Amino acid sequence: MNYWTQSPKNIYVAAHRGWPAKYPENTMESFRASTEIGVDQLELDVRVTKDNELVIIHDATVDRTTNGTGLVCEHTLAELKALDAGSHKGAEFKDCKIPTFIEFMEYIKDHPTMTLDVELKEWPTEGHEAIAYDVCDRILKIIDDYGYTDRVVLNTWSGKLHEYIYKKYGKKYRQHSYYPVGCLGEISEDPYTFPYCCCMFTSKDEEHWEPMATKEEFDEMAAKGVQPWAGAGVNSEERVDMAIERGAYLITCNNPDEILAWLRKKGYHK
Repeated sequence: MNYWTQSPKNIYVAAHRGWPAKYPENTMESFRASTEIGVDQLELDVRVTKDNELVIIHDATVDRTTNGTGLVCEHTLAELKALDAGSHKGAEFKDCKIPTFIEFMEYIKDHPTMTLDVELKEWPTEGHEAIAYDVCDRILKIIDDYGYTDRVVLNTWSGKLHEYIYKKYGKKYRQHSYYPVGCLGEISEDPYTFPYCCCMFTSKDEEHWEPMATKEEFDEMAAKGVQPWAGAGVNSEERVDMAIERGAYLITCNNPDEILAWLRKKGYHK
Protein backbone atom coordinates (compact mmCIF):
# COMPACT_ATOMS: atom_id res chain seq x y z
CA MET A 1 0.00 0.00 0.00
CA ASN A 2 1.18 3.53 -0.77
CA TYR A 3 0.71 5.56 2.40
CA TRP A 4 2.50 8.59 1.00
CA THR A 5 0.22 10.39 -1.46
CA GLN A 6 0.95 13.88 -0.19
CA SER A 7 1.99 16.60 -2.62
CA PRO A 8 1.87 20.41 -2.86
CA LYS A 9 -1.68 19.90 -4.18
CA ASN A 10 -2.68 17.40 -1.46
CA ILE A 11 -0.99 18.63 1.71
CA TYR A 12 -0.91 16.15 4.58
CA VAL A 13 -1.71 17.29 8.12
CA ALA A 14 0.43 15.90 10.94
CA ALA A 15 -0.88 16.24 14.49
CA HIS A 16 2.10 17.48 16.53
CA ARG A 17 2.10 15.47 19.78
CA GLY A 18 -1.55 14.92 19.01
CA TRP A 19 -3.76 17.98 19.45
CA PRO A 20 -2.02 20.11 22.09
CA ALA A 21 -4.13 23.20 21.41
CA LYS A 22 -7.05 21.37 23.05
CA TYR A 23 -5.73 18.19 24.69
CA PRO A 24 -2.76 17.25 26.88
CA GLU A 25 0.10 16.64 24.46
CA ASN A 26 1.49 13.17 23.78
CA THR A 27 -1.39 11.43 25.54
CA MET A 28 -3.65 8.77 24.06
CA GLU A 29 -6.56 11.17 24.47
CA SER A 30 -4.75 13.67 22.26
CA PHE A 31 -3.87 11.06 19.64
CA ARG A 32 -7.40 9.61 19.55
CA ALA A 33 -9.00 13.03 19.12
CA SER A 34 -6.63 13.85 16.26
CA THR A 35 -7.35 10.57 14.54
CA GLU A 36 -11.09 11.13 14.77
CA ILE A 37 -10.95 14.41 12.83
CA GLY A 38 -9.04 12.85 9.94
CA VAL A 39 -5.39 13.84 10.23
CA ASP A 40 -2.93 12.04 7.97
CA GLN A 41 -0.15 11.63 10.49
CA LEU A 42 0.50 11.47 14.23
CA GLU A 43 3.77 12.90 15.54
CA LEU A 44 5.10 11.65 18.89
CA ASP A 45 8.25 11.75 21.03
CA VAL A 46 9.91 8.70 22.58
CA ARG A 47 12.16 8.59 25.65
CA VAL A 48 13.46 5.86 27.94
CA THR A 49 12.69 5.36 31.64
CA LYS A 50 14.96 4.38 34.52
CA ASP A 51 13.90 0.75 34.03
CA ASN A 52 14.50 0.87 30.27
CA GLU A 53 10.88 1.20 29.15
CA LEU A 54 9.91 3.36 26.15
CA VAL A 55 7.45 6.15 26.90
CA ILE A 56 5.91 8.99 24.93
CA ILE A 57 6.85 12.40 26.31
CA HIS A 58 8.56 15.41 24.77
CA ASP A 59 10.59 17.03 27.53
CA ALA A 60 13.56 15.49 29.34
CA THR A 61 11.70 16.26 32.58
CA VAL A 62 8.12 15.61 33.66
CA ASP A 63 7.68 19.06 35.20
CA ARG A 64 5.85 20.88 32.40
CA THR A 65 3.33 18.22 31.43
CA THR A 66 2.62 16.35 34.67
CA ASN A 67 2.19 16.95 38.40
CA GLY A 68 5.62 15.40 39.01
CA THR A 69 9.16 16.69 38.96
CA GLY A 70 12.51 15.43 37.71
CA LEU A 71 14.01 13.68 34.75
CA VAL A 72 12.06 11.05 32.83
CA CYS A 73 15.12 8.79 32.88
CA GLU A 74 15.22 8.91 36.69
CA HIS A 75 11.67 7.53 37.02
CA THR A 76 10.52 3.96 36.58
CA LEU A 77 7.55 3.26 34.34
CA ALA A 78 5.37 2.61 37.40
CA GLU A 79 6.36 5.99 38.85
CA LEU A 80 5.58 7.74 35.57
CA LYS A 81 2.24 5.98 35.28
CA ALA A 82 1.30 7.27 38.73
CA LEU A 83 1.60 10.88 37.53
CA ASP A 84 -1.25 13.07 36.32
CA ALA A 85 -0.44 14.06 32.74
CA GLY A 86 -3.65 15.94 32.02
CA SER A 87 -4.79 18.31 34.76
CA HIS A 88 -2.43 21.06 33.63
CA LYS A 89 -4.64 21.29 30.53
CA GLY A 90 -7.94 21.19 32.42
CA ALA A 91 -9.71 19.32 35.20
CA GLU A 92 -11.51 17.14 32.63
CA PHE A 93 -8.15 15.58 31.71
CA LYS A 94 -7.03 14.60 35.21
CA ASP A 95 -6.99 10.87 34.38
CA CYS A 96 -4.63 11.21 31.41
CA LYS A 97 -1.40 9.23 31.71
CA ILE A 98 1.98 9.15 30.01
CA PRO A 99 1.58 6.37 27.41
CA THR A 100 4.14 3.75 26.54
CA PHE A 101 5.34 3.39 22.98
CA ILE A 102 3.76 -0.08 22.86
CA GLU A 103 0.37 1.30 23.94
CA PHE A 104 0.51 3.72 21.03
CA MET A 105 1.58 1.03 18.57
CA GLU A 106 -1.29 -1.19 19.69
CA TYR A 107 -3.72 1.68 19.14
CA ILE A 108 -2.48 2.20 15.59
CA LYS A 109 -3.44 -1.38 14.68
CA ASP A 110 -7.00 -0.10 14.27
CA HIS A 111 -5.93 2.75 11.97
CA PRO A 112 -4.10 1.02 9.13
CA THR A 113 -3.70 4.07 6.86
CA MET A 114 -2.32 6.47 9.49
CA THR A 115 1.27 7.56 8.93
CA LEU A 116 3.56 8.14 11.91
CA ASP A 117 6.35 10.58 12.69
CA VAL A 118 8.38 9.04 15.52
CA GLU A 119 10.77 11.52 17.11
CA LEU A 120 13.79 9.98 18.83
CA LYS A 121 14.54 12.06 21.93
CA GLU A 122 17.48 10.05 23.28
CA TRP A 123 20.48 11.64 21.55
CA PRO A 124 24.06 10.30 21.39
CA THR A 125 25.58 13.11 23.41
CA GLU A 126 28.86 12.51 25.22
CA GLY A 127 28.44 9.62 27.67
CA HIS A 128 24.95 8.86 26.36
CA GLU A 129 25.89 7.25 23.05
CA ALA A 130 25.29 3.59 23.97
CA ILE A 131 21.86 4.31 25.47
CA ALA A 132 20.80 6.47 22.51
CA TYR A 133 21.81 3.91 19.90
CA ASP A 134 20.25 1.04 21.86
CA VAL A 135 16.96 2.93 22.25
CA CYS A 136 17.00 3.80 18.55
CA ASP A 137 17.55 0.18 17.54
CA ARG A 138 14.82 -1.02 19.88
CA ILE A 139 12.34 1.48 18.47
CA LEU A 140 13.16 0.42 14.92
CA LYS A 141 12.71 -3.25 15.80
CA ILE A 142 9.32 -2.54 17.34
CA ILE A 143 8.29 -0.60 14.23
CA ASP A 144 9.35 -3.57 12.09
CA ASP A 145 7.68 -6.13 14.37
CA TYR A 146 4.37 -4.27 14.07
CA GLY A 147 4.74 -4.07 10.28
CA TYR A 148 4.69 -0.27 10.28
CA THR A 149 8.06 0.30 8.58
CA ASP A 150 6.58 1.66 5.36
CA ARG A 151 4.37 4.22 7.09
CA VAL A 152 6.85 5.75 9.54
CA VAL A 153 9.25 8.67 9.28
CA LEU A 154 12.04 8.88 11.87
CA ASN A 155 12.58 12.32 13.26
CA THR A 156 15.42 13.64 15.39
CA TRP A 157 17.20 16.94 15.89
CA SER A 158 20.45 14.99 16.35
CA GLY A 159 22.46 14.91 13.14
CA LYS A 160 24.71 12.30 14.71
CA LEU A 161 21.73 9.99 15.28
CA HIS A 162 20.46 10.57 11.73
CA GLU A 163 23.89 9.59 10.47
CA TYR A 164 23.91 6.45 12.64
CA ILE A 165 20.56 5.30 11.21
CA TYR A 166 21.61 5.96 7.64
CA LYS A 167 24.99 4.23 7.95
CA LYS A 168 23.54 1.17 9.72
CA TYR A 169 20.26 0.74 7.85
CA GLY A 170 20.69 2.64 4.58
CA LYS A 171 17.36 3.91 3.27
CA LYS A 172 15.26 1.17 4.86
CA TYR A 173 13.64 3.82 7.05
CA ARG A 174 12.33 7.19 5.93
CA GLN A 175 14.24 9.89 7.78
CA HIS A 176 12.90 13.32 8.66
CA SER A 177 15.63 15.96 8.76
CA TYR A 178 15.65 19.69 9.57
CA TYR A 179 16.67 22.90 7.80
CA PRO A 180 18.83 24.91 8.21
CA VAL A 181 21.73 22.58 8.94
CA GLY A 182 22.48 24.32 12.23
CA CYS A 183 19.36 22.69 13.67
CA LEU A 184 21.07 19.30 13.54
CA GLY A 185 24.27 19.81 15.50
CA GLU A 186 27.13 17.42 14.81
CA ILE A 187 26.96 15.56 11.48
CA SER A 188 29.55 14.65 8.85
CA GLU A 189 27.20 13.43 6.10
CA ASP A 190 25.24 15.90 3.99
CA PRO A 191 21.90 15.79 5.86
CA TYR A 192 19.97 16.62 2.69
CA THR A 193 21.11 13.71 0.50
CA PHE A 194 19.55 10.72 2.29
CA PRO A 195 16.36 11.87 4.16
CA TYR A 196 12.86 11.42 2.83
CA CYS A 197 11.66 14.79 4.09
CA CYS A 198 12.88 17.91 5.82
CA CYS A 199 11.10 20.38 8.09
CA MET A 200 11.90 23.82 6.68
CA PHE A 201 12.49 26.42 9.34
CA THR A 202 13.70 29.95 8.78
CA SER A 203 17.31 30.62 7.93
CA LYS A 204 17.04 34.19 9.24
CA ASP A 205 18.32 35.35 12.63
CA GLU A 206 16.07 35.54 15.69
CA GLU A 207 15.57 39.26 15.24
CA HIS A 208 14.00 38.66 11.82
CA TRP A 209 12.14 35.44 12.60
CA GLU A 210 9.83 33.84 10.04
CA PRO A 211 7.74 30.70 10.57
CA MET A 212 9.34 28.83 7.66
CA ALA A 213 12.09 29.01 5.07
CA THR A 214 11.72 30.89 1.78
CA LYS A 215 10.12 29.48 -1.37
CA GLU A 216 13.57 29.33 -2.96
CA GLU A 217 14.81 27.18 -0.07
CA PHE A 218 11.74 24.94 -0.33
CA ASP A 219 12.37 24.56 -4.08
CA GLU A 220 16.05 23.78 -3.53
CA MET A 221 15.17 21.02 -1.07
CA ALA A 222 12.58 19.53 -3.43
CA ALA A 223 15.18 19.59 -6.24
CA LYS A 224 17.39 17.37 -4.05
CA GLY A 225 14.58 14.81 -3.93
CA VAL A 226 13.76 15.62 -0.29
CA GLN A 227 10.18 16.65 0.45
CA PRO A 228 9.97 20.09 2.11
CA TRP A 229 7.57 20.05 5.06
CA ALA A 230 6.27 22.97 7.17
CA GLY A 231 6.66 22.87 10.94
CA ALA A 232 4.45 23.63 13.90
CA GLY A 233 4.87 27.39 13.47
CA VAL A 234 2.01 27.11 10.98
CA ASN A 235 -0.88 28.01 13.27
CA SER A 236 -3.01 30.48 11.32
CA GLU A 237 -4.72 30.75 7.95
CA GLU A 238 -2.11 33.27 6.84
CA ARG A 239 0.65 30.75 7.53
CA VAL A 240 -1.28 27.99 5.79
CA ASP A 241 -1.28 30.25 2.73
CA MET A 242 2.49 30.66 3.13
CA ALA A 243 2.95 26.87 3.26
CA ILE A 244 0.83 26.45 0.12
CA GLU A 245 2.72 29.18 -1.74
CA ARG A 246 6.09 27.69 -0.81
CA GLY A 247 5.22 24.18 -1.93
CA ALA A 248 4.93 22.30 1.38
CA TYR A 249 3.98 18.63 1.14
CA LEU A 250 2.91 18.41 4.80
CA ILE A 251 2.10 20.72 7.69
CA THR A 252 2.86 19.68 11.26
CA CYS A 253 0.57 21.55 13.62
CA ASN A 254 -0.79 21.95 17.14
CA ASN A 255 -4.30 22.87 15.93
CA PRO A 256 -5.10 20.15 13.36
CA ASP A 257 -8.83 20.92 13.32
CA GLU A 258 -8.24 24.45 12.03
CA ILE A 259 -5.42 23.49 9.66
CA LEU A 260 -7.56 20.75 8.09
CA ALA A 261 -10.48 23.15 7.69
CA TRP A 262 -8.36 25.83 6.01
CA LEU A 263 -6.69 23.36 3.64
CA ARG A 264 -10.00 21.76 2.69
CA LYS A 265 -11.60 25.13 2.09
CA LYS A 266 -8.78 26.01 -0.30
CA GLY A 267 -8.84 22.62 -2.04
CA TYR A 268 -5.45 21.41 -0.76
CA HIS A 269 -6.53 18.41 1.31
CA LYS A 270 -8.30 15.39 -0.17
